Formats: sequence, structure tokens, C-alpha cells
Amino acid sequence: MPQHIKSHGMKGQRMSAPGMHNLLRRLEPARNQLARHNVYAGLQCIEDVRVFMEHHVFAVWDFMSLLKSLQRRLSCVEVPWLPVGSARMRRLINEIVLEEESDMIDGEPVSHFELYRSAMLAAGAETRPIDAFVTALRTGADVPAALADCSAPVGARAFVGKTFEIIASDNLHQIAAAFTFGREDAIPGMFRKLIDSLSCQRSASLGLLQVYLDRHIGLDEDNHGPMAVTMLAELCGDDERRWEEAADAALTALTARLTLWSTVSSEVALRRLGVPDVIAE
Repeated sequence: MPQHIKSHGMKGQRMSAPGMHNLLRRLEPARNQLARHNVYAGLQCIEDVRVFMEHHVFAVWDFMSLLKSLQRRLSCVEVPWLPVGSARMRRLINEIVLEEESDMIDGEPVSHFELYRSAMLAAGAETRPIDAFVTALRTGADVPAALADCSAPVGARAFVGKTFEIIASDNLHQIAAAFTFGREDAIPGMFRKLIDSLSCQRSASLGLLQVYLDRHIGLDEDNHGPMAVTMLAELCGDDERRWEEAADAALTALTARLTLWSTVSSEVALRRLGVPDVIAE
């Protein structure tokens, strides 16, 4: 069991310990596959990293939609304002939103999505698909239409589609499970593997990506991960059905990540063979 789950002794977690243990047992094979995935070792040059970033940026973007769907349900974002749910839950979700949407990097506020896009530019990665996607959303397109029209990589398009299926379920504990174990709990291990790959390349153009990865490892491992676990434990309580549904959603999120990583690995291999990246029609 992750250290932050064992050590974060909130009352809600103690009450729901069997549910958490059962969930982790179900997720263990997928989590192990994610830790051992060949995508990390496969990033052997700057061109490989660019392929990775051009896919991964869509996961960076849809993370915020997953987070905002939780904030919308756990706190009040409407006018007139009314107190919603427990103050502790509001505090947890708003604290995560504060740092994800307006973190302080080098003394300046920036969202992690905007930081990642800047890292793409520094690395020479192509930002036209993600920029076209965001522009389409700003002009009123829905997510599927915007994905179809922006030349998003197929793997990224499938990943975002799966995330929005979970959001559309409107099932709060399942959304929280996908957020907790598909994202916050998984990110430190994934990003450490990526840093190991980047350290072999010694490219100044990857410095901002390193900043992004380091920041997430620290935040998610020490703060956001434990907060998300606490939130999920409170939402599921002692309800066995909720824990089963939470495990289903978390497994769906992890499986989607594995598929995305496999797609990136395939496209890196194709690039080396001189085959153009696979783009959504």
C-alpha cells in the first residue's frame, strides 16, 4: 500500500480500511504494469520526447476537467452561493484546484496545463493540435467534436474520451476514484521514470518539462495524493457497493493510461522507421 495511504490516518479512512484494501488489491496488477511500461525507457532522444508530449498534453488538459467536475460537486461554484457538503471536503478540493489551476512557478502564477504547453514549446514539440482543440472549445464545440477536428493523436483522443465517460457518469465516488488512483496516486511513480529517461538526454530544451515533472512529484506525493485518498474514503465510507464501483472506475482510468502509453511507444517506434504519426481522421 502506498505510504501516504498508510500514514494518512483520517477517521474516514480508518472506518473504510477494508474497502480501501480491497480496491488496492484489484488495482495492483494494473499499477504494476504501469510502473514497468516500456514507454519510459523508450524515450531515447528529443524527438521521442516530443511525440510523448504531443500525446500527453491532452491528459494534462483533461485532468483539469476531472478535477473541476469534483469541485463543482463538492463545493459551491454557483451564484447565489450556498454551503455545500462538509467544510473539510471543500477545503481539500479547493486546495488542490488552487495549485493545479494557479500554481506559483518562479514567482509567477500559472496553471499546470499552461506550464506544460510552455514546456512543449521549449522542447520543440508541436502544439497546433492542442491549441486548435482549446480554441474549438472556446468557440462552443463539445469535446468529441473538438477532438475530431483538431488532429489529436488517436491515443490521446481515446484517452480523453474515456475520461469524459467517467465524468458523464455523474457518479461522484467513481469520478473521485479515477482522479485519485488514475491520476494523483499514479503520477509520482510515472514521472520519476520519465525523469530518469530525460536525465540521459542532457538537453536544455527539456528544462521546463523537468520543472513540471518535479513539481508534480512533490505536490502529488506529499499533498494532493493524500488529500484525494481522504476525499475518496469519505465519499465511500463503509458502503461496499461504492467501493466496488470506485475500484471499477479506478481500473478503467489505469487501463486507459496503459493504452495511451502503449500508443506513444508504438508511435515512437514508427517515427524511427520513418512512418508518420497516426493522426485521428
